[in-house]
Amino acid sequence: MLKQKAMILVAVVAISAGIAIGTQWPTRAEGEAAQAAPGSVDDPVVTKSYVDGKIAGLTGSNNGGKDGSTQEGTKEAESVKIVNVSPGQMLIAKDGSEAVVRAGKAVAYSPDSNGIADVTDGTDIKSGSRVLNNHLILFPRGGRGLMPESGQKNGLTVMVTGGYEIKDQIQE
Repeated sequence: MLKQKAMILVAVVAISAGIAIGTQWPTRAEGEAAQAAPGSVDDPVVTKSYVDGKIAGLTGSNNGGKDGSTQEGTKEAESVKIVNVSPGQMLIAKDGSEAVVRAGKAVAYSPDSNGIADVTDGTDIKSGSRVLNNHLILFPRGGRGLMPESGQKNGLTVMVTGGYEIKDQIQE
């Protein structure tokens, strides 16, 4: 009988100890919740100006982009311009400029045997070849460009990013 009482006493003590330890030991969810409190290292509170500064750093803007100026390049080089190219004229792009012909029939121009890159199709367009509308055209080197197809009366409407100039067509 004494042996039974001792066994019951040991069982009661073991269960009581388990309950006491279990209620005092934090669960994983409680531990994570305590670490992710607002303002803590795991969940910092930041201001709008801090976020704007970080975004400006990624985009290269030195003032959060408020006036469009940047550390590298100019506003002109980054903005999209709508350019009208009249018949008898040609758009000559600067190094790295991009263009999309929106209206009219365009022809590629290059002073040498190299052409311009049609990024949409992944092809090289040789001088004198047709440039399809709504295709992104990249000018890897300056001096290459676009001109209206001969006999066209309305010219071209082109979206241009980067530097360019409008010149009279070269008569060959």
